[in-house]
Amino acid sequence: MTVPTEPRPELHVVIVGAGPAGIRAAETLAAAGLRPTVIDEGARAGGQIYRRPPDGFTRPPATLYGAQASKAVALHTAFDGLVAAGRIVHRPRHAVVALADGVLHAVGDGGSRRIGYDRLILATGATDRLAPIPGWQAPGVYSLGAMQIALKAQGVAMGRRIVLAGSGPLLTLLATQLLKAGAEIAAVLDTAGLRGQIAAVPDLAVRPSFALQGLAMRARLGRLYHAGVALEGIEATDTGVTAVRWKDAAGRVRSTACDAVGLGWHLKAETQLADLAGCRFVYDATWAQWLPCVDRMGRAGDGVYLAGDGLRLLGADGAEVAGRLAAAACLSDLGLPGPDGAAELKRLDRLERFARGIARAFPWPADQVRALPDETILCRCEGITAGAVRETAACGGAEANRVKSLGRAGMGRCQGRYCQLAAADLVAATGGYAHAGDAGRLRAQAPVRPTPVGAWLEEE
Repeated sequence: MTVPTEPRPELHVVIVGAGPAGIRAAETLAAAGLRPTVIDEGARAGGQIYRRPPDGFTRPPATLYGAQASKAVALHTAFDGLVAAGRIVHRPRHAVVALADGVLHAVGDGGSRRIGYDRLILATGATDRLAPIPGWQAPGVYSLGAMQIALKAQGVAMGRRIVLAGSGPLLTLLATQLLKAGAEIAAVLDTAGLRGQIAAVPDLAVRPSFALQGLAMRARLGRLYHAGVALEGIEATDTGVTAVRWKDAAGRVRSTACDAVGLGWHLKAETQLADLAGCRFVYDATWAQWLPCVDRMGRAGDGVYLAGDGLRLLGADGAEVAGRLAAAACLSDLGLPGPDGAAELKRLDRLERFARGIARAFPWPADQVRALPDETILCRCEGITAGAVRETAACGGAEANRVKSLGRAGMGRCQGRYCQLAAADLVAATGGYAHAGDAGRLRAQAPVRPTPVGAWLEEE
């Protein structure tokens, strides 16, 4: 049996991702008379932010999405209408694991398929940005995003007594969502200090309603919320987590008993496919990560366009704007009529200012990462410690890919998604560099997701 190859019509535009960016891109292309193919890992469109529960789930949108319920419903309705009318081709439960020479390799329901494209819009979104702390490999430690997915998709709280730690909007959002659902939150530990948050107010004020929502969530948490903390470690037995040790803003050592921990420092752009597509990257010091280079409309060159959090970490509203802009750029390059994007570009400026304010208010904890004890597990997939990364960088050269090849940090199942930022900080510190960008960027490798060997083989 051979791997099926999708038929290529005269003009085939493929969108990877069915979150806010992918949905609005598909809508814009369909309005111009094209019939794009949308590939997504989820069973139903919506992305992580507007993830939909299984059929028969009884919690209403207002409970699932809060103040963003109307936006979520509008996106779901728009996409489902396009599918029902046959104006787009939807490939749910498919993960794109490789691309080359105008062909995507997707693995999902029914095996593997090759999908050719003439133009490609990548709306791959983002994932949790994690910083290692001593003990984070223990059973009962999850990312904030994983905890939110369990809550949205299944109505489940991951733990009976929960500590949430890290920084960024998702930290307080998830805390209030869990409290509203009846979960017990023992503490919300924010590594960002109040002074930095206050300094970012002028940028955050460009979206006053969102800033006020954040303040309201903070108020609901009350004494559960602690800013400017330093995470000392997670205590655990063989069966799971027992407590989190931390220092408060005054330097006092504290311990909070719990049986589950959620960790996360805002988001990390999913850029592996953009890398395989040949996009150029630049280190963004504000976001403390490597991001693809595009023009204002999302053009990355060679018929590739980027949109959403996989390009700029602007949130759901920004993703919708970027999706429309990428589709408009695609139509313009094809010589087809479409929106000029002028109004959307004005919105983008305001959204980007707000997003960079968020990044400055809730920064990546580089200093805490660089001070990790040597015995701390850095790469959970491979069991590589912080000390081993430092030793490899000192002996083999302080460059990210060299440390990966010699010491295996970033070679596990996640391919560095959860450890590469922290590893880069350690490599940079060992090499005496000012910031992690000086240590280089890990190159993406296909397949970008763990993939069964059989999916790549042609069987007789």
